[in-house]
Amino acid sequence: MSLSILLCGAGGRMGRSISEISGDHGCHIAYPVDLGDDPAEGMDRCEVVIDFSLRDATLPLARLSATSGKPMVIGTTGHDSAEKAEIVALTSKIPVVWAGNFSTGVNLLFYLTEIAAKVLDSQSDFDPEVIEMHHRLKKDAPSGTADRLLEIIKLSRELTDEQVAHGRSGMVGERPAREIGSHSLRGGDVVGDHTVLFAGIGERIELTHRATDRKIFAAGALKAAKWVVGKPPGLYSMQDVLGLVG
Repeated sequence: MSLSILLCGAGGRMGRSISEISGDHGCHIAYPVDLGDDPAEGMDRCEVVIDFSLRDATLPLARLSATSGKPMVIGTTGHDSAEKAEIVALTSKIPVVWAGNFSTGVNLLFYLTEIAAKVLDSQSDFDPEVIEMHHRLKKDAPSGTADRLLEIIKLSRELTDEQVAHGRSGMVGERPAREIGSHSLRGGDVVGDHTVLFAGIGERIELTHRATDRKIFAAGALKAAKWVVGKPPGLYSMQDVLGLVG
């Protein structure tokens, strides 16, 4: 029997992708929600809620899901600290998978970057750089995925935001040892490329993920939806879904 889903943001790009492939993943969209719809009317029709709507809709939907006892998968981003705190507090009542990127490959990239950053720590001669490229219509830079990669390296090397160099121009001098380079490329219809580079003396290590189809993110969200049903209340990531954490 397929998993019944309430999908918030059903009319958006991700929502349409999820709807298109849901049947291939043992799921069906029991109640699609978009602007002007009331998700409360569909809560009794679903086993899990997926949110790919807008930042402002996430918290009210999380409150409703918690009241109804429905697990959630959240793919929206951009919430302020107060909104994040309240959503996280609601995970004491329901299980929630919250991720900025649902690609299996990208989450493996996070995992491998964490391992590499620990081995090639601040005492090594390896200089870290993060490079990402997206289509010409993308409005933010760096991408959310690049931000997460930078965060992983910052935590490993105990660096601050001020030690991240977002592009370089002019006579910037020699590269400081305790610095992370961040570079955002834009053009064409690129879905998303991310590379983490550790440049040493006489060698370098590159970890790269390239996305060619947005359906990989939809597939990941559906995988998370099937995984989260029946889990204890709490906040989970795609690392948990993929078994990359203990």
